[in-house]
Amino acid sequence: MLMNMKNLLAVANKNYFAVPAFNISDYSMLNGIFEASEEKQSPLIIAIHPDELSFIGVEVVKAVIEKANKTSIPVCIHLDHGSKFEQIVLAIQSGFTSVMMDASHFSFEKNIEVCRKIVETAHAVNVSVEGELGTIGSTDAQAEAGAAQIIYTNPDDAVQFVEATGIDSLAIAIGTSHGIYPKGMKPELKLDLLKIIKSKVSVPLVLHGGSNNRDDEIAESVKLGINKINISSDIKVAYFDKMREVLKDSSLREPNVIEPSCIQAMKETAFHKIELFNATGKALLYK
Repeated sequence: MLMNMKNLLAVANKNYFAVPAFNISDYSMLNGIFEASEEKQSPLIIAIHPDELSFIGVEVVKAVIEKANKTSIPVCIHLDHGSKFEQIVLAIQSGFTSVMMDASHFSFEKNIEVCRKIVETAHAVNVSVEGELGTIGSTDAQAEAGAAQIIYTNPDDAVQFVEATGIDSLAIAIGTSHGIYPKGMKPELKLDLLKIIKSKVSVPLVLHGGSNNRDDEIAESVKLGINKINISSDIKVAYFDKMREVLKDSSLREPNVIEPSCIQAMKETAFHKIELFNATGKALLYK
């Protein structure tokens, strides 16, 4: 069941769970994430970053749409961290049902101006829009772009930003970073700040940099009103760590021999995230 993110997250916002947004960068990962979500009867956001899209090609979106239309679980196809108007237009033309415009590196006023333009364009064709206020950190060069310093979201700015832009969901900065945290780094989410923002803002809230945070903090953030959590690094680590192990046998060459155990390893990580986000069985709420 293909949906835009506004309708998908409205149910999560009402029922206090978070929909996992899994970043997909190859077709086997796509299949595995669909399988995991179907087995857990969890709503699903397939997130594709512009860098990932340039690697796998826009043609893959047609396959995602076909899979979404065949499955009984609700599915949204989301452009993650679009930073240019051209990227947004390409995503909409390719069949994405949701786009993120990340203009958080601009001034507050410019961020509003850019996001309002995207909202006007996307809403005209029933595509939902996510904006970001504040900055998400980054822990390594392979992760999605992030700021050297986290700028926490100001609650009053969040109210003004949502009203001025008309966005459907808001990614907030409360202490997360993209990527895998290096040894010794102990991130801490500002859950009190989340409470304040949630009390002031009506649109669903999004947590970026959801990989590698403490489970207890993530679970608490969901209870406090986070409705979408992005997961990229954790599933890729599980997938490719297992692949490195399998490929120690240099005689292997066929993907249908090499990849099944890699997909299963990734699925186990996905299962854990789905449970952690209280999303298990929530697909039934969309019937």
